[in-house]
Amino acid sequence: MLDPLALDPSTADVYRALLQHPEWGIGDIARHLSVPEERVREAFDLLADMALLRPSRNHPTLFRPVRPEVGLASLLAQTEAELQRRQQQIADTRAAIAAIAMEYDAIHDRERGSFDRLEGLEQVRSRLEELAYAAQVECMSFMPGGAQTQEAMEASEPLDRQALERGVRIRTIYQDSFRNDADTLRYAQWLAGLGGQTRSSPTLPMSLLIVDRSVAMVPLDPGDPRLGAMEVSAGGIVTALCALFEQVWAVAVPFGEARVDEHGLSPFEYELLLMLLDGQTDEGAARRLGVSLRTVRRTMSTLMARLDARSRFQAGACAVQRGWI
Repeated sequence: MLDPLALDPSTADVYRALLQHPEWGIGDIARHLSVPEERVREAFDLLADMALLRPSRNHPTLFRPVRPEVGLASLLAQTEAELQRRQQQIADTRAAIAAIAMEYDAIHDRERGSFDRLEGLEQVRSRLEELAYAAQVECMSFMPGGAQTQEAMEASEPLDRQALERGVRIRTIYQDSFRNDADTLRYAQWLAGLGGQTRSSPTLPMSLLIVDRSVAMVPLDPGDPRLGAMEVSAGGIVTALCALFEQVWAVAVPFGEARVDEHGLSPFEYELLLMLLDGQTDEGAARRLGVSLRTVRRTMSTLMARLDARSRFQAGACAVQRGWI
């Protein structure tokens, strides 16, 4: 109980024995507590140093305990003063860290300017961690390609959790095909359970991350994210990217819903018909939609049957004629 006052249990026992029997000497206390006399002498020295024990006026060889409400209160005051001093040290240290961090950010902001080229996945991941820790209000992202790698999800999990716990709003748009991957689907469910908002769209223009509407990360080559990314802080470009995100978000399907239009078309089917009119091959449509070639061909076969069409060209013409697209 008295450990916070730096009074160990054995010394506290000696102090209590003196309070009950102030006339006892070292030998009496040692026999009462069944401890060596040397240990009692050490306790006497410690109690004297802590002003809990003082020599008797009538018997200089004897010691008298100081009343608990006086001695222990004084000791508590010393402990509180030490705690305040340490708290001030912690506050000063935090302020010093913040000042160093601001200086670091200022230097790197000057170095980066409005654009900063990040080469390779290692630089990109390191910078993504920094941005995730710095986020204060909102993170918005496009996640194209359907299934996410296990490594990417494991790296994102603690960052997403910490951001949500800080009150950061997280909005993520996956490609529809992510629903076909059990691990990615579980991650989206986990994120939604913590308060993250998830939607999906048949196609996404590229990978994208926007933090606090002030900085964005886009791939150097949308076709090969492994090459690196460009960090953008130019106000006009970031604003345009925010507008792009909001447009896609507005038409994306919220997680857990299965939306169809008035013609019974899912967003995936609608996009596939558009690609058909644009002359996309099945292989090209599969790449853009992030699904397998088999899925594209199976869906196209279903659409042709619904349109009572015998060819892809006839299916496109019938879809336009019926007002489906």
